Amino acid sequence: MCARTRYGAGRVAQPVNGPGREVGTRYAVAPQHPVRPQNWYIPPRCIMQGRSYQTVRGGNSVRDIKIPQQRHPEKAHRPDNAQPKKPHWIRVKAPDGDGYRETKRIMREHKLVTVCEEAGCPNAGECWNQGHATMMIMGDTCTRACSFCNIATGKPPEALDPFEPGRVADAVQKLGLNHVVITSVDRDDVDDGGAAHFAQTIRAIRHRSPGTTIEILTPDFLHCDPAVLKVVVDARPDVFNHNLETVPGLYPAVRPGARYFHSLRLLQRVKEMDPTIFTKSGIMVGLGETREQVRQVMDDMRAADVDFLTIGQYLQPTPKHHAVDRFVTPDEFAAYEKAAFGKGFLMVSATPLTRSSYHAGDDFARLSAARQERLGA
Repeated sequence: MCARTRYGAGRVAQPVNGPGREVGTRYAVAPQHPVRPQNWYIPPRCIMQGRSYQTVRGGNSVRDIKIPQQRHPEKAHRPDNAQPKKPHWIRVKAPDGDGYRETKRIMREHKLVTVCEEAGCPNAGECWNQGHATMMIMGDTCTRACSFCNIATGKPPEALDPFEPGRVADAVQKLGLNHVVITSVDRDDVDDGGAAHFAQTIRAIRHRSPGTTIEILTPDFLHCDPAVLKVVVDARPDVFNHNLETVPGLYPAVRPGARYFHSLRLLQRVKEMDPTIFTKSGIMVGLGETREQVRQVMDDMRAADVDFLTIGQYLQPTPKHHAVDRFVTPDEFAAYEKAAFGKGFLMVSATPLTRSSYHAGDDFARLSAARQERLGA
């Protein structure tokens, strides 16, 4: 969630065999500078059908978002950061299995984007095998350019898809989910930041799957009228999640387009509008923060009445992304978890592979039980 992307001039990719080849075929790329022109057009079916090409409006040129320089043009000029070898406690199995393939089929059938794929989540194989996928609404291109994030960046070429909430609801029903997590890209090009689209998606899921609990992971709505938050809250998600991502001292380098205290206040306002909604937020460690800074973020979250804290290890997507400062050990994560519970969080998930939606359904059950126990006490 960072600064708006800026582009420069440069040559774009050209078809190998001249004009007339269709999107989805192979292209040679020979840019003078790995930058992105203003007029990229992204056909929605291109990525949804398993292809990575995006065409330029009015021509045959393409960009392949599987190539880091074209996926993140604003990072292309940056020097490479070494990617250290992952310790043994970070290793995961390659995604496979019948459940994984069936989940993938349903996502493709409904032309849905998942943050699991776009952000390169290490837990995708495990979660998808269980039929759990975190759907990412409002497109696959983010208007911010956070230095840690692997989601494609740029100016989204299309308006929000009014049929997407229905497709999400149908996919949730087919997967038979008891708990679903819905997230999105940042859409600073939309007046309300996508608040109404979130609300429509929540209501569509409620209509098709009334027994499913709904968790949303929202952008910060930084450039919107403050009233748009109530549109989302009035749709009554069970969990409202907005990640602080890192400690405030690292925002200029990690999340320069966002504001730490704005994000914190967003979470506090949700609680003020509807105290029954669980609030949740997460940070990454291994970016260069200190233990004292992490504990201060915990205190800030509790002051905003946040119920659920997640802490996970930052993993560097490409050499152009923010460097990994260090790999935090499992013992340190256990210490963070103990400290967070001591500060009054209802639920804490702190492990190297913790991500916002990892084991979200099981965690929601524990979160609800913890609230009941505290109210009973």
